[in-house]
Amino acid sequence: MTTLPSGLPVEEFSDRIRPQDDLFLHVHERWLERTEIPDDKARWGSFAVLAEEAEEAVKEIVIEMQAAEPGTDARKVGDLYASFLDEEAADAKGLEPIRPLIDRIDAVDSIDGMLALLGDLESIGGPGFVGIWVDTDPGDPSRYLVQMNQGGLGMPDESYYRDDAFAEVREAYLAHLTTMFGHLGAEHPDAEAACVFALETELAGHHWDRVASRDDEKTYNLQRPAVDHPRLQPYLRAIHAPEGAFDEAVVRQPSFLEGLAEMLVEERLEEWKSWLRMGVLRSFASYLSTEVSRDQFAFYGTALTGATVQRERWKRGVSLVESMLGDAVGRIYVERHFPAEAKAAMDDLIAHLVDAYRASMAQLPWMSEQTRARALEKLEKFTPKIGYPVQWRDYSTLEIGDDLVTNVQAATRFEHDRELAKIGKPIDRDEWFMNPQTVNAYYNPGFNEIVFPAAILQPPFFDAGRDAAANFGAIGAVIGHEIGHGFDDQGSKYDGDGRLVDWWTDDDRAAFEERTGSLIAQYDALEPAAAPGHKVNGALTIGENIGDLGGLGIAWKAYIASLGGEEPPVIDGLTGTQRFFLSWSNAWQLKIRPEEAVRLVSIDPHSPNEHRTNQVVKNLDAFVEAFDVRPGDALWLDPEARVTIW
Repeated sequence: MTTLPSGLPVEEFSDRIRPQDDLFLHVHERWLERTEIPDDKARWGSFAVLAEEAEEAVKEIVIEMQAAEPGTDARKVGDLYASFLDEEAADAKGLEPIRPLIDRIDAVDSIDGMLALLGDLESIGGPGFVGIWVDTDPGDPSRYLVQMNQGGLGMPDESYYRDDAFAEVREAYLAHLTTMFGHLGAEHPDAEAACVFALETELAGHHWDRVASRDDEKTYNLQRPAVDHPRLQPYLRAIHAPEGAFDEAVVRQPSFLEGLAEMLVEERLEEWKSWLRMGVLRSFASYLSTEVSRDQFAFYGTALTGATVQRERWKRGVSLVESMLGDAVGRIYVERHFPAEAKAAMDDLIAHLVDAYRASMAQLPWMSEQTRARALEKLEKFTPKIGYPVQWRDYSTLEIGDDLVTNVQAATRFEHDRELAKIGKPIDRDEWFMNPQTVNAYYNPGFNEIVFPAAILQPPFFDAGRDAAANFGAIGAVIGHEIGHGFDDQGSKYDGDGRLVDWWTDDDRAAFEERTGSLIAQYDALEPAAAPGHKVNGALTIGENIGDLGGLGIAWKAYIASLGGEEPPVIDGLTGTQRFFLSWSNAWQLKIRPEEAVRLVSIDPHSPNEHRTNQVVKNLDAFVEAFDVRPGDALWLDPEARVTIW
């Protein structure tokens, strides 16, 4: 029998740092020492490298599409890209593309008028103080409902307006607002900037924090009508929604809308007009002159993430095309870059992971037979989607010309209309919420589905030509992670049909929360290596941490089961289980700027990559045994402190 290569960069592994002390640095120390983050990036690692490769592949496709037949989806892609690349035209136009919108704001003479204009502008990509989209009703996943989420802020979230840790960012934001009002020709840009900053700070005071906002029970507020407050009616009427779309909606943070309504008084009209002007400029700045785009990047790129230069214009053009016409590009991408054997291998891996979850659930000592039966029922109803959708999006009614801002507004309105048109229609279970060329994966609780776009199915996550241990430790653990989301602190509140319903006994839920509470405490004690002094939020990251812990633990069980009782070969001096865990670490390669580390630890539900690697394995007996981890080793965790959930 042929022994496949390990597929691991063993020559890179540290001979100074042992895996039982720091699995992340054992694998990545040498890479971290010699690697410089590209100037246009806030972070660099495995995901970013694959994203760059996908970006290059998409660029080739997009350039070819510029010569396609006029009127075809391919030509629309090419024309949108060409309109973005025309920097000379953007510079010549200056603020001209948004001047009609600014003039409309200037002409507003009442709060009702401002709200009506806001609703209209939101449909073409303008600012909004409420995020609106359509999704399944968590209480009845057989129907679509409008979902409404708090918004209106110019910084990442409400904590940026109040936490001492972000005092310097607030100063930078105020300076940024002043600069941008200067572009608008404001007579007193500093005064208008202070006005908008104060308004957003007040608005942020009505926002829920991120922990509360990820609670699917707290945020499931079914309201009929969607918004009963008379002050907000002009906004809803102007948002270009089908008749009856707002008869009923899920309002995720009702108290935010109440606080917002109290701020919408005639005496504050000029404040809101300043906010709206800035919102329009912010929304379209990336498509305006080089100077405006550069100043937008100075805050959102450099101040917030640490990146020092903008990405090349062609890269930003590719990103625009992917955000607006992603399926048109994705269709060609998968034809060229996603072989049929990759899908077959993924089908096989998913089957192994589901089998391992099933076997593990059947033996969980803390779960009653009643809840176990419901958990297994949900597992059997999981739907995997691999590579690309079976139905591609139809862009035939979208018109793309040679003016960039007009194109962006048209494409945004197209997607706005497509989204709201779902209301009252049957659920489209074939719909994807990521492009095939996206390096990521997701679990959708309303569909009870796990989705793996084509671009993630390559090294270091997956390689058909390497030993199975590395594949199970990387893409296998990612598969397990996404399945695990169906049983994390929020996903476990949904049944196999995607319905938000309590299917647990009280004792089982208490036992589950005892374990998740211990995991929260573990992560609360951690800090990102790139941002010392900033703590990981265990409550914010618990869902992803459950996904990591369950995903990796179950992937190891799936790997062992796949061996059929055979002893795996020793390759590169490493046992199968050692290769499995080293592959897990290898997948999370990352170097990050301090500014970006601070931003992510504040708003991202994922833990820092070094902790996704190290903290998870501390809880797994298989890792402890594979590397002979002992008391005194940095990754030793007393057996009674280790958390096992699934």
